[in-house]
Amino acid sequence: MCAINYRYTRAMDFARPVEALIPGVQGRVLAVLANTDSELTMRTVASLSGVSSNRASAVLNHLVSLGVVQRREVGTSALVRLVRENEAARLVLECSGLRSLVLRRFQSEARKIKPAPMCLVAFGSFAMGEAREGSDIDVLAVTRGAGENAQQVESLGHWSEVASSISGNPVNLIRITEVELPKLIKRGSFWRSLSKGVVLIVGTPPPQVKVIG
Repeated sequence: MCAINYRYTRAMDFARPVEALIPGVQGRVLAVLANTDSELTMRTVASLSGVSSNRASAVLNHLVSLGVVQRREVGTSALVRLVRENEAARLVLECSGLRSLVLRRFQSEARKIKPAPMCLVAFGSFAMGEAREGSDIDVLAVTRGAGENAQQVESLGHWSEVASSISGNPVNLIRITEVELPKLIKRGSFWRSLSKGVVLIVGTPPPQVKVIG
């Protein structure tokens, strides 16, 4: 088993990407609105954002003035929603789904690995959608045969560098051969982290693990 680890000082918060890129109350409010298609009262937005009603109202009114949020009066309440057709709002929505966008780019770059591995899977906090600032992205590569292929090692290393640039997080790539896989399964603690679920990047994952999403 070989680990290829590229360390970076930066790291993206994939659990809260909108708040990471738009800090403060505005980011919190936009994250709440991006996560629902429903209209919400301003009080509900404030509660879900973890801010005061006055601060939430001020931010929402500003976003309404920008055309990003729509406000509708219903009796004594004001209902708000993200205007999903708005181009600025669409950028917020894309940011909210950042993990999926990153995975698609991981997959695109992984198809360039030569020779192709049996599988490349993400596991751990990133796979579970819980990667925060400072989190590595854990990836397991299972390669064919019993020995080391220099071209493939170099290709996997290049993929790790590119993946780190794409995500903003250091990639902790663990490479094993198909011959070493049974030994890995017997290693309790590491295998348990895989058995919680993986996200497939390329190939076919080991049958003993479940694929998330």
